[in-house]
Amino acid sequence: MADLTVGYAAMLEQFHPREAVELSAYAEQNGFSGVMAADHFQPWVPAQGQSSFVWNVLTAIGERTTGDMGPGVTAPTFRWHPAMVAQASATLAAMYPRRHWLGLGSGEALNEHVVAGYWPEAPERINRMFEAIEIIKKLFTSSLAGKDVKHAGQFYKLESTRLWTMPEEAPEILVATAGPVTAKRTGKHADGIITVGAPLEKISGLFGRFAEGAREAGKDPDAMPKVLQLHLSWAETDEQALANAMHEWPNGGMKFPKADIRSPFDFEQMAKLVRPEDFAGRMVISADPDVHRAEIQKYVDLGFDRIYLHNVGRNQREWVEVFGRDVLPKLAR
Repeated sequence: MADLTVGYAAMLEQFHPREAVELSAYAEQNGFSGVMAADHFQPWVPAQGQSSFVWNVLTAIGERTTGDMGPGVTAPTFRWHPAMVAQASATLAAMYPRRHWLGLGSGEALNEHVVAGYWPEAPERINRMFEAIEIIKKLFTSSLAGKDVKHAGQFYKLESTRLWTMPEEAPEILVATAGPVTAKRTGKHADGIITVGAPLEKISGLFGRFAEGAREAGKDPDAMPKVLQLHLSWAETDEQALANAMHEWPNGGMKFPKADIRSPFDFEQMAKLVRPEDFAGRMVISADPDVHRAEIQKYVDLGFDRIYLHNVGRNQREWVEVFGRDVLPKLAR
């Protein structure tokens, strides 16, 4: 079983890229290990205010930190052809050896519809993602062997080519999912799984299906990364922590699928319906670091070996200091 690492979720939806880089470095100085940053074209709601290009920011983070880093997640399916994601990932891994992992997802209309293509139903989005993974793995494997590769599938074509810049070993491919069917396919076709905070029984079910798929492919699920992104709200008072959640991260209280919503302004209108009680069971909101520690520990006990924490407020430096001192040292594998 891998050692536990607790990293920083750099929210490019909320912070200017220079600030996101500075906060990532500050988090590492205070005991966090590693950085996750999502590939967004737009923020969830206008109040968040930013949405910078993840690959540029990760490169700058690589220069300022020493831990692991990955886009958690990018969709290799609509704005991007899988070959472009493979090239971006291989380049980052070549620049920062054994530090970069590639987090992939099936996409959300908020980010992917901007290129004006047809936005399909979830089953097609998932099938596209797994075909994209096939192409990326082909490119990684053939390029390391010094060979060209091509692909002709249901959704994508790739003419004979290779990646000319490669690391000594290919990045891990981790797939973000919250569904059991996709979790099983992830175990079969990827190197690890990413998910978000949810009821423990739901995640246990995901882990079970992930393990089934891994074993079918002849892999040991216990040796494969299990990655969690955990949203939370800490501030000096419970009232401020709640105000931060309501203003900065109302999408955390939306109890419905969000993948088909196309505009931050639509999310903003839906956010008016969010009430404080909607966060219950979805995100811990508390001024007490020990309440957050106990919640994180539950996920550690469940089997996660990499956890990336996102405090939804603008009070990042204060939160990093408090958690670096009072939470991270007390977590036990």
